[in-house]
Amino acid sequence: MISVTFPDGAARPFEPGVNGFEIAKSISPSLAKRAVAMTLNGALHDLADSLTQDAAIEFVTRDDPRALELIRHDAAHVLAEAVQTLFPGTQVTIGPVIENGFYYDFYRAEPFTPEDFAAIEKKMAEIIARDKPFTKEIWTREHAKAWFETHGEAFKVELVDAIPGHEDLKIYKQGDWLDLCRGPHMTSTGKVGSAFKLMKVAGAYWRGDSTKPMLQRIYATAFAKQEELSAYLKQLEEAERRDHRRLGREMDLFHFQEEGPGTVFWHPKGWTLFQTLISYMRRRQEAAGYIEVNTPQVLDRALWETSGHWQTFRENMFLTKTEDERIFALKPMNCPGHIQIFKNGLKSYRDLPLKIAEFGVVHRYEPSGALHGIMRVRAFTQDDAHIFCTEDQIMAEALKVNDLILSIYADFGFHDIVVKLSTRPEKRVGTNEAWDKAEAALTRVLEHIAERGLKTGINPGEGAFYGPKLEYTLRDAIGREWQCGTTQVDLNMPGRFGAFYIGADSEKVTPVMIHRAMFGSLERFTGILIEHFAGHLPLWLSPLQIVVATITQEADDYAGEVIAAARKRGLRAEGDLRNEKINYKVREHSLAKIPVLMVLGKKEAASRAVSIRRLGSQDQTQMGLDEALSQLAEEAAPPDVKRGL
Repeated sequence: MISVTFPDGAARPFEPGVNGFEIAKSISPSLAKRAVAMTLNGALHDLADSLTQDAAIEFVTRDDPRALELIRHDAAHVLAEAVQTLFPGTQVTIGPVIENGFYYDFYRAEPFTPEDFAAIEKKMAEIIARDKPFTKEIWTREHAKAWFETHGEAFKVELVDAIPGHEDLKIYKQGDWLDLCRGPHMTSTGKVGSAFKLMKVAGAYWRGDSTKPMLQRIYATAFAKQEELSAYLKQLEEAERRDHRRLGREMDLFHFQEEGPGTVFWHPKGWTLFQTLISYMRRRQEAAGYIEVNTPQVLDRALWETSGHWQTFRENMFLTKTEDERIFALKPMNCPGHIQIFKNGLKSYRDLPLKIAEFGVVHRYEPSGALHGIMRVRAFTQDDAHIFCTEDQIMAEALKVNDLILSIYADFGFHDIVVKLSTRPEKRVGTNEAWDKAEAALTRVLEHIAERGLKTGINPGEGAFYGPKLEYTLRDAIGREWQCGTTQVDLNMPGRFGAFYIGADSEKVTPVMIHRAMFGSLERFTGILIEHFAGHLPLWLSPLQIVVATITQEADDYAGEVIAAARKRGLRAEGDLRNEKINYKVREHSLAKIPVLMVLGKKEAASRAVSIRRLGSQDQTQMGLDEALSQLAEEAAPPDVKRGL
């Protein structure tokens, strides 16, 4: 007999070979009917899988959050069957679950178009309605290759060869159609449900290799309930309306061009916004005891070999060779440069913690297909800092960083924050002992953060190559999550460079290095803000806060006085004295997301007043000039400055 343990801790004996469905049925026929899969010792399995040894079991129903991945996985198989039914001769390749949905890659001479989607979705609905069971078979490699070769599935033959010899070769059937798949799956196609939708079609090279055939990738999504699908589609619609690339054009903030792929051409307004963010962060860092530095943009290969970047990050680095055969790299990170500053001059334990900050421009190669406006670029500015401290100071300093990050996000209206610990990756430098120590330190920090009421989690294997990290993910106005800030504990890189301080016992001690970023990439954070606020930036952030627009030329002189008075109070103001109708001016500046429009005519000039129109409002408020500017100046003060008043 084998012992099966249930979530409540109870255990029951069963005959070896019993499957999950039989166990569920022994508990309750209704449970057997509702279950679509199971977990064995925490790992998802087909409900029909047999148990041959003791295990902890938990049944997964369709409304369980864990079932969503299965719904999407099964939907990918249904999509593939529908396509091959409608378009005979199409070869199938792979169809994985991805964030927010799934895709399937097909090989077909004729291109798919969005006009094909209705017919494919209809056929998918028919397959789901037939509710054929998913059944798993284990085939030999010879049998599988022969079957796929006979049916003209050359890509599947290649996939069979790629599966390690010690792994079972699994074939999943749904009626007469089958696919090579690792699984698991739900019990039948009917469990997919009707809340699915095909989204778009794109090209993709087989195995991501440009020398191999071009495939057609159909992207889709699926949810457990129709209302969840509707909410997701509405979010996508809202995201399109808020797209920072479109808003960037309308607000005249930046542009891109082919000669500089992945690099931003900042326009005057965009650069003003960018510098406003830097000024804010500079004030916050100075108040927290950071000192600002600047390090070289191009450094010799030897430095990157010492840091470990050459061995672990070289494919992402931009390299150049000079006439004297020296190889240099544009810096992908600021940390090695900061270590050089730390090493310049003898340091004592009394000097620690030493907090070095830099608004450092870094360059990292991203594939062309991955570039996305200012959110994903090849050159970006980090609000980077490194805290050199003792091991005893790790906890206190990491918690100070945590408090600073949360305070900063709150100033921008972000309050829903998740903090996750990313642990050691496979590709890393340093000893396991050093990693154990660093991960233990950040685990204690995460526990303290959780005790304060924040949501926390673990990202296994997602740490930096030199140390584990805490990742701060914020949720924007339409519910999307963005990973921004990080805190990384590094017990490796300072020692690789021979950095040390003199301890209390007069001995040399290698410092701990805490890597810290709060916005992360300023370019990306700027894009997040544009989309979060849909371009309606708070007054203190708006690159152009006031436009003074005249109705008649008789108000032009007064407009000049208003602009001068506004600028004297620190407000960013410009005039629009063109001979255009005021309604035209209002529409144009509203499209450009100017928060305050001051409309001036003969009446305002005579009474030294202004008519104020706010972005998004049809109402106008008339006020005296001094009162209006006083109110706007107070509103336009950055939040950290207001707190200091």
